Amino acid sequence: MKIVVYHAEECDRKKCTSLKLGRKGKFKIVNSLNQIPRGALVLNPFAEKAVSPEDRDMVLRRGIAALDCSWKRVRKSSVIFQTARNHRALPFLVAANPTNYGRPCILSTAEAVAATLYIVGLKDIASDIMSYFKWGPHFIDLNRELLEAYSRASDSSEVVEIQKKFIGG
Repeated sequence: MKIVVYHAEECDRKKCTSLKLGRKGKFKIVNSLNQIPRGALVLNPFAEKAVSPEDRDMVLRRGIAALDCSWKRVRKSSVIFQTARNHRALPFLVAANPTNYGRPCILSTAEAVAATLYIVGLKDIASDIMSYFKWGPHFIDLNRELLEAYSRASDSSEVVEIQKKFIGG
């Protein structure tokens, strides 16, 4: 499983989930967009399509690419999202990391990657990634009902429908 994270150097390195997972050999940290694997699923909060179980084969074959940047600067960094195809947004989930605990849709990079893995059916790998953080297993517990529902969806549009029902839209 290839998980590549473009690190924008905008965070507190002591709290950075992607750098920690890079040191543990779980993520490959890159500083050049050319190092993002072609055909990888790119986590993009601006994507029109949501991550769904139909993305499993793409994740298994090509991996996941994520951007580690500050949420305060994500619009500025969004030029990075224009460099690759296969973009997917995550549906509604709640952060469990200490910096953004309880905030909807403001996940750490580790949470975003773990959520993607869980939704596409790679739940054991998602749990393994979150096990590196004291608060990590709580992320899955906090979002279990939604993660399970999303992981049973047939496609992106069904994931969006589940999200709408949950948030009342």
